[in-house]
Amino acid sequence: MRRIAAGLSAALLLAPLAACTGTPAPAPASSSTASVSDAAPTATFSFGTASRPLGLDPALVSDVDSYRITRQVLEGLIGVDQTSGKPTPLLATEWSDSNEGRAYTFKLRGNVKFQDGTAFDAAAVCINFNRWFNFPEALRKQATGSTFKGVFKAHADQASLSIYKSCTALAADSVRIDLTQPFTGFLQALTLPAFAMSSPKALAAQSADSLTQSREGQAVSAYALHPVGTGPYVFGSWDNNTVTLTSNKDYWGDKGQIGTINFISYDHPQTRLQALLDGKIDAYDSVTVGNFDQLVKRGKQIIQRDPFSVMYLGMNQEVPVLQNLKVRQAIEMALDKDTLIRKFFIDNTAAASQFVPPKLSGFNNNAPSLGHDPAKAKELLAEGGYKGEELKFYYPLNVARPYLPTPEKVYAEISRQLTAVGLNIKPVPVDWSDGYLQKVTSPGDHALHLLGWNGSYADPDNFVGPLFGENTGEFGYQDPQVFSKISRARGLPEGKERTEQYQTINAQIAATVPAVPIAFPISALALSDRVLKYPASPVLNEVFTKVVLKP
Repeated sequence: MRRIAAGLSAALLLAPLAACTGTPAPAPASSSTASVSDAAPTATFSFGTASRPLGLDPALVSDVDSYRITRQVLEGLIGVDQTSGKPTPLLATEWSDSNEGRAYTFKLRGNVKFQDGTAFDAAAVCINFNRWFNFPEALRKQATGSTFKGVFKAHADQASLSIYKSCTALAADSVRIDLTQPFTGFLQALTLPAFAMSSPKALAAQSADSLTQSREGQAVSAYALHPVGTGPYVFGSWDNNTVTLTSNKDYWGDKGQIGTINFISYDHPQTRLQALLDGKIDAYDSVTVGNFDQLVKRGKQIIQRDPFSVMYLGMNQEVPVLQNLKVRQAIEMALDKDTLIRKFFIDNTAAASQFVPPKLSGFNNNAPSLGHDPAKAKELLAEGGYKGEELKFYYPLNVARPYLPTPEKVYAEISRQLTAVGLNIKPVPVDWSDGYLQKVTSPGDHALHLLGWNGSYADPDNFVGPLFGENTGEFGYQDPQVFSKISRARGLPEGKERTEQYQTINAQIAATVPAVPIAFPISALALSDRVLKYPASPVLNEVFTKVVLKP
């Protein structure tokens, strides 16, 4: 799941976060004591988002705007250090591994309660892990997203393939997670918002695994409309375009200054900008190139995130014509990435030749890239036997992502470039809230689609594993050799062999062109003068207790 231009006369609020994209380090073994303020927060903070959340059960969504909210309400065992990117204590204060990296024991923070009064303990941890592991296939297909399989390879219905084995409550404050094989990125993976702890009482009372409700046209559970965690904010209401949270008076950690958060969605970049200028909101995400100059001229603060996402053109090999490598290569060669970046992305956005960002180990400087060559693209189409077959090109409406701030404009330019080499493109616009994400990541008739991936922790597996670690409905990609290499690399210890393995994986993916990486985008937020500090994070771990406002 971002970035921005420097050298501008406007005030640029730069957060010291670049290291969040560094190589993950071994987990700390020491506990952490939070700084707790006795003063009740009173400030109201309104944040403009680019789309409505798709649901507030983080285990069953995968979109940025849902996670932005659930990060305030729910917490996981492990947090992320804002400057180093290393795992830090959160609901677990200490941890250690054993059995050659196949078991991890966590000491849990004491005297923590869920917001409904339920005790947070080892039994609650195991209820959550076992819930995720046992998600049935029907539920996974119905949900807008699910992270567990992308990290642990399989659920209980294919237990022999899963990295996750079991959870054991050793004592009220001690829990052990057993794995079937070593998994180097396990601790980093636990920082994902999808693995935040929900109240077992609330999960049961609100039938969290029964998606019988509807929100924004999506099937969700009653729990997804009212999540309950241990975090610094309590869910208040979800009314049309606004989700309201209030400070958790019993929170175990620092409560910050903000007593009420309003997340207000604005479908269009200009309406987000105008809301900031009119004082209706204090900040908004997904600043576009078109808004950038206006913000500069008005002297508004712009804050950048280090690039930690990749925007790509997806291709579905279940569509027969795209099974031909030469046709996929022709599509890559038709794309003028430099023009796309210059027109639609913030300055200093870099072109991508692979899916792993440059700052991560495993980035391959020599990964094959075909470059922009329309004449050669036409030759490859002829050699591949392309005869003008229609290619349905899906793209989202009424949304902006940190990796894709203006989807409609990017689609129009890519479509123009593809048509110029002789491809027969049929536009298929889908409103984001009408299930765009689910449509393009499930089996279907989508030949081409626009999407991106925002990294959530500093490990190359977080990029290549979920995208290309198995055959998915998004790409219809079948390469057992790559699947096997990704599986093996997950268990290798940090070092030269693991780095080289991921470099090989990146090169092999680039050579077979299952999708075309276009950019490692710079994403930016705009802030009102009222904001003194904002916890910008490349992995989007932005908890609003760390926002500092003028007195």
